[in-house]
Amino acid sequence: MVPLSAAATDTAASKTVAAKKNSLCVFTKPFNSLTFDQLAERIAELGFNGIEAPIRKGGHVEPNAVPDELPKLVDALKRRNLDITVMTSDINDPRDPLTERVLSVAAKLGIRYYRMQYFKYNESKPIASQITEWHKQMVELAALNKQLGMTAVYQNHAGRNYFGAGIWDLHIGLDGIDPTEVGVAYDIRHAAAEGGMSWPIPFQLIRPHVQVVYVKDFIWENSKLVNVPLGKGQVDPKFFSMLKASKFDGPISLHEEYLDHKDPALVPEHLTAIRDDLATLKSWL
Repeated sequence: MVPLSAAATDTAASKTVAAKKNSLCVFTKPFNSLTFDQLAERIAELGFNGIEAPIRKGGHVEPNAVPDELPKLVDALKRRNLDITVMTSDINDPRDPLTERVLSVAAKLGIRYYRMQYFKYNESKPIASQITEWHKQMVELAALNKQLGMTAVYQNHAGRNYFGAGIWDLHIGLDGIDPTEVGVAYDIRHAAAEGGMSWPIPFQLIRPHVQVVYVKDFIWENSKLVNVPLGKGQVDPKFFSMLKASKFDGPISLHEEYLDHKDPALVPEHLTAIRDDLATLKSWL
């Protein structure tokens, strides 16, 4: 396995080697106040291979502005030997005209992975029929992704009405779909919150679909989920031993969500927190 310290070097060659296995990126939601060049500089200084960029309403680039603005972001990152490893999007409907417009630009820029928008259950309707409809939708999206050479990833998200929270339903919804066309962004924080002590079994169930891994941590506080620094909560470091044993070689995205991402004044604190979380992540890997 390539030493993870390679991710912290500044040479393009070392980043190319590191990217072959478990490329490390960071979700840059807290940094909307930065220019593209400032963002690239800060992330490069932290030692990541790339970013998970929110290219969605309220993100670094609005969907309608993708043709003009996304190439500028990609160029700024390239100047620092970084890439958009994952593009977080509002996309889940292949028939929405904006879907193909956004994805076509992203594909031409060399972006492979994009995170889908969530599906949410309507509790007044049969659950099985909703899963069936979402499966059909993802089959159509898979066909578009195949044409473009892209991979959609659906994140398992804890919560009462999120499709995929329990993992079993996501497994059913993805049945028969090529994981390189629509796969899973496996979030260990949300899996642990939903699965308690049983999360390893759902992980094994969904593992063949996993294309990207998300990392963050949490605690329970008065029956409420509270995000905390990595290593200070409920996420079991043994997960990474399981991940290695499963021969997962896709990107790993670090999410720091325990500070207010909407306050530009907290950017320095976010950078420090991410640096500390990255050190913990590397020790676990």
